[in-house]
Amino acid sequence: MSAAHDLIVPIPPSERGRFPTVPHCGGHRRRIRATGYRGPSRPGCRRRDGPASPDGQQAPAACSTTRGRRSAEGRHSDPDRAAGPGSDPLGRIGRSVAEKYSGPIHIEENPMSSHAFTDLPDLAARILGGSVTYANDELFAERENLIKPTPPHFDPSDFGHKGKVYDGWETRRRRDEGNDQAVVRLGAAGVIHGVVVDTTHFTGNYPPYVSVEATSVEGYPATEDLLKADWKTIVPKSPAQGDTANAFPVSDGHRYTHVRLSIYPDGGVARLRVHGEVVPDPRFLDGTVDLLAAENGGRLVGCSDAFYASPANIIQPGRARHMGEGWENSRRRSGGNDYAVFALAAAGVPRHVEIDTGYYVGNAPGWVQLSTVDARTADLDDADAWSDLLPRIAVQPDTRHRFVLPTASAATHLRLDVYPDGGLSRLRLFGELDRSSLAAARRRWWDALPAAHRDLVAAEDPRRDE
Repeated sequence: MSAAHDLIVPIPPSERGRFPTVPHCGGHRRRIRATGYRGPSRPGCRRRDGPASPDGQQAPAACSTTRGRRSAEGRHSDPDRAAGPGSDPLGRIGRSVAEKYSGPIHIEENPMSSHAFTDLPDLAARILGGSVTYANDELFAERENLIKPTPPHFDPSDFGHKGKVYDGWETRRRRDEGNDQAVVRLGAAGVIHGVVVDTTHFTGNYPPYVSVEATSVEGYPATEDLLKADWKTIVPKSPAQGDTANAFPVSDGHRYTHVRLSIYPDGGVARLRVHGEVVPDPRFLDGTVDLLAAENGGRLVGCSDAFYASPANIIQPGRARHMGEGWENSRRRSGGNDYAVFALAAAGVPRHVEIDTGYYVGNAPGWVQLSTVDARTADLDDADAWSDLLPRIAVQPDTRHRFVLPTASAATHLRLDVYPDGGLSRLRLFGELDRSSLAAARRRWWDALPAAHRDLVAAEDPRRDE
């Protein structure tokens, strides 16, 4: 079974330590090239006792995200655990990138970056609606390959009429001054924390330098208007290496809708990942919305087990196309049950829930349970603060279940318990933001807008209603 390798979830500092974190789920470890970066050690998803469940029972232990062998105790071994402090030459950012991208990696050191930004969602992912809207040249390989969710593929025997076929974006050799560029519309606008320019398989034809700019626009402008927008540099012109995931931390608190990748002077890039926090447009949060949806800002906080695929998958848009696009844990050989905890996109009152076990035929849970808590008035660590949203109920394999929630209270977090284990393809939680939550969403959105975008939507200034 394969994991979805393009879905990474944010763990806010305020929530780290409350639940076992899952920076990367189900991925294979890959070889990395040490570049001298020294950063904070990566908090891997170690197996340990989880928080108490709402019914007071001890939650199951969290496991390492490595697809390693099990030890004599039945736990997944973690080869990095025995290395000890100081033995990680790349730090948390480097190791997180290494797990996600094939081949060696290069980290552009940024002292302002204190966390592994690849733990955050890829805002440019096509599953969220990302698109490569423009490239000045794509003679050898089309621009759309930049945001493909799969790792780059390479067949040394594959040649076409124009030359070697590459799984990426590749321009012709320049015989004049200038450089090449491609523009990506983010599937989910948000605050960018880091960019990965992956040149995997591009060895003699990679760009020696790259830069990245970003802009925030209203609506859906034509390409010629988009190119005239107010672009801000978020990654200055920097050296890049071939056959490498070149990672660049970004320190900018603005919300952006598009990024522009420039390569100097020409060459090929396999993939572009734009990791950050989703900042939804509050004008689309009025009425009934999916409070849990990743595209609205919902995120995975922690889970008990993500052996085959991350629970972050189940809050992605659309229905899963196969089992690999959902959450699947390992088979439980001891007592207890598996669980996942999510932070809602914004505090709200749930009205109905959809639990989809589509494509899970022989590995669906026998039962599920949902519980919620409002972190604005309660402590996430207090087991008594969690209340049943949907009491433990039997579910069927390969079935889309829907349940009305007539007596639900406002919540900020949701916990999904599956008994005893098993997978889901999607989880939806429909409801309405309460008044204070919608006001907070409006302020956050407004505060993150660049000045040029604010000028275009001056009537939306939330201070006008204060």
